[in-house]
Amino acid sequence: MALNNNDKEAAQTREQLKKQKEEQKETLSSKRKRIRVRLIPIWLKVFIVAVLLVASVILGAMVGYSVMGEGEAKDIFEKSTWTHIMELVNKEK
Repeated sequence: MALNNNDKEAAQTREQLKKQKEEQKETLSSKRKRIRVRLIPIWLKVFIVAVLLVASVILGAMVGYSVMGEGEAKDIFEKSTWTHIMELVNKEK
């Protein structure tokens, strides 16, 4: 009968150890923060957005000047074109 009590006590202590280990795992996993590895760094994202913004402004000016203004698209790269546009915008009525 002494063996039975020892077996029961051993089983109880094993269960208690398992519970303690599970609790420790839960507390460790809640304390750990998952580190996220970015595929594209933030500085590269900012650079890409800036390049796309500049490209869209240039493309918009080319389309606007050539289609709506009936000029040639390559003329937007000339200084005289921009001075003429600024004169039209700043013209007093």
